[in-house]
Amino acid sequence: MALATPLRLRNLLPAASAPARAPDPAGPSLASHRALSLCRGRLLRAGLSAAPRPGLVAVAAAAGGRPTVLVTEMLGPAGLELLRAFANVDCSYELTAEELRAKVSLVDALVVRSGTQVTREVFEAARGRLRVVGRAGVGIDNVDLQAATEAGCLVVNAPTANTVAAAEHAVALLAAMARNVAQADASLKAGKWQRTKYVGVTLVGKTLAVMGFGKVGPEVARRAKGLGMDVIAHDPYAAVDRARAIGVDLVSFDEAISTADFISLHMPLTPSTAKLFNDETFAKMRKGVRIINVARGGIVDEEALLRALDNGTVAQAALDVFTEEPPPRDSKLVQHENVTVTPHLGASTTEAQEGVALEIAEAVIGALRGDLAATAVNAPMVPAEVLSELSPYVVLAEKLGRLVVQLVAGGSGIKGVKVVYSSARDSDDLDTRILRAMVTKGIIEPISSAFVNIVNADYVAKQRGLRIVEERIFLDGSPEIPLDSIQVHLANVESKFAGALSDAGDIRVEGKVRYGTPHLTLVGSFSVDVSLEGNVILCRQVDQPGVIGKVGSILGKKNVNVSFMSVGRTAPGKQAIMAIGVDEEPEKEALKLIGETGSVEEFVFLKL
Repeated sequence: MALATPLRLRNLLPAASAPARAPDPAGPSLASHRALSLCRGRLLRAGLSAAPRPGLVAVAAAAGGRPTVLVTEMLGPAGLELLRAFANVDCSYELTAEELRAKVSLVDALVVRSGTQVTREVFEAARGRLRVVGRAGVGIDNVDLQAATEAGCLVVNAPTANTVAAAEHAVALLAAMARNVAQADASLKAGKWQRTKYVGVTLVGKTLAVMGFGKVGPEVARRAKGLGMDVIAHDPYAAVDRARAIGVDLVSFDEAISTADFISLHMPLTPSTAKLFNDETFAKMRKGVRIINVARGGIVDEEALLRALDNGTVAQAALDVFTEEPPPRDSKLVQHENVTVTPHLGASTTEAQEGVALEIAEAVIGALRGDLAATAVNAPMVPAEVLSELSPYVVLAEKLGRLVVQLVAGGSGIKGVKVVYSSARDSDDLDTRILRAMVTKGIIEPISSAFVNIVNADYVAKQRGLRIVEERIFLDGSPEIPLDSIQVHLANVESKFAGALSDAGDIRVEGKVRYGTPHLTLVGSFSVDVSLEGNVILCRQVDQPGVIGKVGSILGKKNVNVSFMSVGRTAPGKQAIMAIGVDEEPEKEALKLIGETGSVEEFVFLKL
C-alpha cells in the first residue's frame, strides 16, 4: 500500500493540562510589519486568530485551561505572537539550571535555542507535565532525547527555515575568500595600502564541488551557477534527476575533490563523515584548492587542514563552524593568514530568525493540540502491549534498512523502496506503520543528520524523494505470531555487491525473528542464516572446499571474533554466499586478504 495518512497523537501523547494563567505582560519588542503580517497569515492557516475563539483550545480547555509555554531564549516576535494566540507564554531568559528545574513543572511546553541544556534532570523535575520541547533551530545536542522519550515528551525542531541563509553565507564566504576581502579590510584598517598583496582569483569558469546535496547544497549550487561557476556535487544518495534539473552532475567522492577548484561542505556530521577531510583526503585534492565549511566543524580534521594550508595543498579556507565552539583564542587555524572565519553565522539573518520562530511555534502548537509534528525528532509513547509484541520486528526492520543501504553503490541514488511483509494475520490486525518507519530510519539515518521515527518517517522520506511502498504476503499459519519475515527491496540502483541482486535485478534482503533475535535469512537469491548482531561480512564465492576455512583463518589471525557463519548456495560447486557475523570491524589488511582469497569473487563489510 502507499504511504499511510499521518497519525494523530491524542492517544499517544497526553494533551496539555495547565491551570489558566494570565498572559506574560511583557509583549514583543517592535516587530517588522512583514513579520507580523506573515504571522497573522499563519494564525489563519492554523485555525487561530489573535483573540482565541471559544472552543479553540478544546484539548487543553477540556483538561482545565490554556496550556503554558516557557520560552528561555530570545524568539522572534512573530513566533511569540503565534504562541500567545494559543497559550500563556512565560518569557524567562538566562535561567540557571536550578531555576529551569523549578519552573519546568509548571509548564506544558518549553521552547529553547542552543544555550539551554534540557537534561534528564529537567525532565525529572517536570514530574510528567512537560509535553513538548521545541528547539528553535536544527541541532538538538542540548536536549536529552532518550530522557524526553522516556518521559513521554515530544521534541520538535525547526530544520527548514535556515536553508537559504546558510546557502547565502556559504556563497558570501566563497566570494570573500576568493578576493581576500577579510584580509584586505584588516590591512587597510591597520593603515596599510597593499593592493598587490591581495590579488584574488575569479570565480567564472572555476569548478565548485558541493559535498552534500540535501537542503543547503542545491541552494549553493544554484547561486554558484549564477556566478558563472561549473558545479559538480557528491552525495551517494541524492537523486540524479534532481541534480540535473539545476545543471549539476553527481560524481564520485574522489572525482569531486580531485577536480574542484573550490569545495563547499554541506554534509551532516555522522560517524561516517567525522574527520572525513583529513590528510589522506587533502592529498587527493588539486594543489591550490579552496575550501568552504558552513556545515559542521567535526567533518574537517582541523590539524590536517592546518598542515594542508602550510604546505600549499589548500590555498585558502573559509570556516563558519569548528570542532570546538568557540575555538581556543590561540587557535593556529583561526589565526592563519589564509583562513577567513566567522562565528557560526550561517543561520544569522533577520529573515531566517523570523522563519525559525514561526516554524517552531507552529510545531509546538500542533503538538499541544495533539497533531503529529512533521519535525518531531523522537518517538511518541507507544502502547506497551503493541511495543512488546513488535519490539523484535522493530529491531529487525531497522537493521534490514541499515544493511540494504550499505549495499548501494554511490551515484545512482535511491528512488524507491519496497517492504514486503509475510504474515498469517489479516491486514486489520497488523499495523506496520512503525515497521515501515524503522526501515526508513535504517535507510536514511546512516547517511544523513535526520532523526527518523514513527512520527516523521513519511515526511523525511518524502523530503528526500524516497517513495516507500508496502506489500503483504498472506501465509497459512498461526496468527499468534505477528510476522514470518520482512523483505526490503531497492529498485533501479547499482549494487556494490552483485550477489545481493535478485532475479528481478533489485537489491533484496530478508530477515526473520528467531528466538527473539533478528536474523538475516536471504541476500539476493541466496538463503543464509546469520544473527544481525554486531557486524556482517558477505562473501560471494565459487562453492568449493577450503574457502570457509581460509576466510575464518584470516579473521582468526587478525584477532577478529566470529559470532556466526552461514553459507547459502544455488547448487553444489556453483555460486555461494557466505555470511559471517563479526563482533568488531576487521582491519583493512584483513579485508584485503579476504578479497584476495582464491574463489572469493566479491565481498562487502556491513556495519549494523
